[in-house]
Amino acid sequence: MASSPISPTQRRIVWGVRILLALAFGAAGVSKLAGVPQMVQVFDAIGFGQWFRYVTGAVEIAGAVLMLLPAAGFFGGLLLGAIMVCAVATHLLLIGGNPAPAVVLGALAAFVAWRLRPVSLRAAG
Repeated sequence: MASSPISPTQRRIVWGVRILLALAFGAAGVSKLAGVPQMVQVFDAIGFGQWFRYVTGAVEIAGAVLMLLPAAGFFGGLLLGAIMVCAVATHLLLIGGNPAPAVVLGALAAFVAWRLRPVSLRAAG
């Protein structure tokens, strides 16, 4: 089954979401790597050590970069969606607080991954 072509309007919407996600995750990743005191406190509360803050920040920046690469948006959406699943679980199980921002960002990342999924996955779905 052939996939239907994406309209110019849909393409602009997907690119808009990709740019939004790249900005959000780029900023979050940089804040983690820079050692912003709030990030240090959050990762102290998580309890895995500050190395986990560095890894999380680097993965967020990698996902942001993937979002901006035309051929890699699908993988960026998958990566950032997975990060947000873990963020929601962290809020619910370890540190408390409101998981809604992570849910929204995860849903947006999943939207991008779904819209940019490879043709082979579209035929299977």
